[in-house]
Amino acid sequence: MIRWAVLALIWAAPAAAVTCEDVESAGNRYTVCTVDVVAEDLRLFLRDDDGHILGNFRNIDDTLDDARLGFAMNAGMHHDDRAPVGHFMQNGVQVMRVVPNAGPGNFGLLPNGVLCINEADAQVYETLRFVREAPVCRDATQSGPMLVIDAALHPRFLPDGTSKYIRNGVGTSADGSTAMFVISNDVVNFYEFGVFFRDVLRMPNALYFDGRVSRLHAPSLGRSDPGFRLGPIVGVVE
Repeated sequence: MIRWAVLALIWAAPAAAVTCEDVESAGNRYTVCTVDVVAEDLRLFLRDDDGHILGNFRNIDDTLDDARLGFAMNAGMHHDDRAPVGHFMQNGVQVMRVVPNAGPGNFGLLPNGVLCINEADAQVYETLRFVREAPVCRDATQSGPMLVIDAALHPRFLPDGTSKYIRNGVGTSADGSTAMFVISNDVVNFYEFGVFFRDVLRMPNALYFDGRVSRLHAPSLGRSDPGFRLGPIVGVVE
C-alpha cells in the first residue's frame, strides 16, 4: 500500500512545482521531494560570485535576487574546506575531475556515481559508465556509493547492516525527466535506503549523497535544517 500511495502522489504532482512529502515505509520515515526536471530549474551550488563557499541554504537564497529556493539538499561529499571530493561541474565549468578509482570511506565504495543535470533532464550514472559515455552535463556532482544500479541494489549492501545514519540521496527516472530527492528521518542502513529507492520509488538508478550531515530545505513543509557549512548543494530555483 505504501508503494502505490507514493506512486499515486508522484503521478498527481503538479508539473510546475516541487512536491515534498513525508512517507513511511517498512517502519522508517522519509521525506521525498519530486522534481519535474523538464519544468523546473534544477541546479548545483558551491561558491558565490566572489569565490566564497555558500555553505547553507540561506546564503543561496540571498544570491537569487527576485527568485528563491523551492527545495535544496546537500549533494555530495566534501573535504574540510568544503571543496567536493569527486567530480563537480557548475554551469559548464569543471571544478573537480572525475575520480574513477576505489578509495576509503563511502565515496570509494565502488560502484559510485555521478548526477548529471541539463536544462531538461537529469540522470544518475555509475562512474565508469559516465567516463565511458562522457555525457554532456551543465552541472554534475560525484558521490557514492551508488544505491541502485540498473534496478539492482549495490552488491555490498547487507540487509542486517549495523551502520545506521540519517541519509540522503537522489534517484532519476529512465528518461531523465524526473528526479526524486530523499532524506531519511530515521537512521537507516544502506540496504534499507537502497530498497526504498528501488522498490518503493521505482527509480532504476539512485545515488547516495551523504549521512550524518544530511540536511533538507523544503519551504512547502516549513522545514530548513540548520547545521554547519555544507559543500555541494542541489536545489530548485523558483
